[in-house]
Amino acid sequence: MTQASFGTHEAFNQSPPFEDIDLFALDRPLAEAVAANGGKAAAVELSGFGRHWGSAAMAARGRLANENPPKLRMFDARGNRRDEVEFHPAYHELMAHSARAGLHNSTWTVDGKPAGGVAEVVRAAKFYMAAQVETGHLCPITMTRASVAALAAQPDVLAKAMPVIATRAYDPSFAPWWSKHGMTLGMGMTEKQGGTDVRANQTRAARNGDTYRITGHKWFMSAPMCDAFLVLAQADGGLTCFFMPRFRPDGSVNAIHFQRLKDKLGNRSNASAEVEFTESYAERVGEEGKGIRTIIQMVQLTRQDCAIASAGLMRSGLAHALHHARHRSVFQKHLVDQPLMQAVLSDMALHVEASVALVMRLCRAFDEAPADAKAAAWMRLLTPAVKYWVCKSAPGLLYEAMECLGGNGYVEEGVLARHYREAPVNAIWEGSGNVMCLDVLRVLAREPEAAATVLEDFVADTKGLPGAAEAVTFLANTFRRPDGERAARQAVETLAQLAAAAALNRTAPEQAALFAATRLRGNHGRMFGTAQLSLDDSRRLLERALP
Repeated sequence: MTQASFGTHEAFNQSPPFEDIDLFALDRPLAEAVAANGGKAAAVELSGFGRHWGSAAMAARGRLANENPPKLRMFDARGNRRDEVEFHPAYHELMAHSARAGLHNSTWTVDGKPAGGVAEVVRAAKFYMAAQVETGHLCPITMTRASVAALAAQPDVLAKAMPVIATRAYDPSFAPWWSKHGMTLGMGMTEKQGGTDVRANQTRAARNGDTYRITGHKWFMSAPMCDAFLVLAQADGGLTCFFMPRFRPDGSVNAIHFQRLKDKLGNRSNASAEVEFTESYAERVGEEGKGIRTIIQMVQLTRQDCAIASAGLMRSGLAHALHHARHRSVFQKHLVDQPLMQAVLSDMALHVEASVALVMRLCRAFDEAPADAKAAAWMRLLTPAVKYWVCKSAPGLLYEAMECLGGNGYVEEGVLARHYREAPVNAIWEGSGNVMCLDVLRVLAREPEAAATVLEDFVADTKGLPGAAEAVTFLANTFRRPDGERAARQAVETLAQLAAAAALNRTAPEQAALFAATRLRGNHGRMFGTAQLSLDDSRRLLERALP
């Protein structure tokens, strides 16, 4: 690396940029998790994706998209209502690259059926790598992918939209969706007075022949330049799901009026809007009164992506911290050779390795669920638990990664400050921590036999791991308690960690034993670096994390 020379000093002892790399080849835990869950044959494809997304050009696009956030243009120069959102070209470039890779549709066939095979696992590996570069643009990508599951409840609407969704083209033009080369879909659920309690929604839907006119508001509607949205509104039969396009069938702009864009902590490249509907055109999706049942099919998939993206953010934080520590010298030693720093980095590496093993195991369950009742039960029980643990642990790990870089980690020239601001949204969006815990309890109450089978599998898959048997006993006792909700957070965290140990035991048994010893049995402190790993264990973990 060329040293910079100034009038008073020369710049040296700085780590080189961590770019122009292969995000897949440098991530042994990811490659092993993909292979263990059936995706080994995709290694060449994933390495090509990793080289492209690990390039300096893609990193620059991520930076530019966040430094130049979207702007709302409510009116044109003549005072006509337009409600358009303008994005920096880098955002559109990121969207185009993600669409070209099929991140928005590769888990579906052209007629909207699950693609089968290992489509979820392979797509998740790509999504995980893309999240390390720029996470904001993945919001419309994941909603488009997930919307197909909800549209399945209305075959005529799905049949019309799927040919456009199924293309790998990104078309940012503001035009009717049926005239475009590709389309994206968003979602509007929450209102001011209800938030998570969507049954409190007041937006009304009035029948108008075979379609509906919707009047009301949404407090959060992400990616407002999507071509259509799935929204919830109260029809005569109760809360119902609707397909609301940006343009009416006659080609006129639909009455979707954006009030302002949210000024968010992170997720800066992605627009999130407050919106009002004034007799907006919409088509029903599913039966009247079945809106939650319909849209939950979409939410299950977006929750999966929250966990994948959070794992990707943590991986990026770890990789940047470890890369820096290998190049930075302090007190006559490289940082990575300092005992305390090594303890912190290896503890972080263990957490990230367990997280990626767990999310890939979850994605395998999504692949198998349509034809396997046990996989479907695993998916229903573990999706909220995985989202809870992975997403809620990301901000703390990313903070620790920033601290590994010192002041360089805190400034905006690096990516870690952006990752840190980005991380909380995945724990909040699509159900906060408490909601995830309640969903786990709901599955246990509705499907006790299926849940018991999943726990029995964990007993087998973690046999001999330190603390695993005790964790299973704790879960069984806690979930039976009359006041189980009060202890739900500890139980759901334990459930996720037990599942992570089981998943890791299939990919890297030595690391699974370390994870179980430090998380399920050991006295692991609240901060990274307290796991009491041996020197050999630390070195092995760091070499696996970044060769």
